[in-house]
Amino acid sequence: MSSVFDFAATRLDGSADDLAQYRGKVLLIVNTASQCGFTPQYAGLQQLHQQYGARGFAVLGFPCNQFGRQEPADHTEIGAFCEKNYGVDFPMFAKVDVNGTHALPLFVYLKDQARGILRTRAIKWNFTKFLVDKNGKVLRRYGSRTPPQALMRDIEALLGQ
Repeated sequence: MSSVFDFAATRLDGSADDLAQYRGKVLLIVNTASQCGFTPQYAGLQQLHQQYGARGFAVLGFPCNQFGRQEPADHTEIGAFCEKNYGVDFPMFAKVDVNGTHALPLFVYLKDQARGILRTRAIKWNFTKFLVDKNGKVLRRYGSRTPPQALMRDIEALLGQ
């Protein structure tokens, strides 16, 4: 695989989503959870999606239950929670593993392209973010503690290219 656009994933509603449809857009791919201390970042992610969506930006959310079992809900409950509490209307995908032998291939690729602290591959917690350019190249990885608003400068720079 040579870019993020070579992958597919399943949406919360069970439909297949070919990531090639996002070609030409700047993406922020995030592993999420609804019962995490970082869950309020949904609001910031939605704000970025609204602010930059018309300029060719999209947030893609991937719920994950691997960290402290903080995403125990099913797909229907996850979607309802995100919409009701944070007004999320960016694409949300089916619950996935981001680490281990059952990790979604997209996340295996993301981790290979943008390593964490001390060049580690493993994702450490919920709300790890990967910034992807218009060509599907993974440019940067941000940890859970990095709030979505802190990415604005990087997003704007990519949208301006």
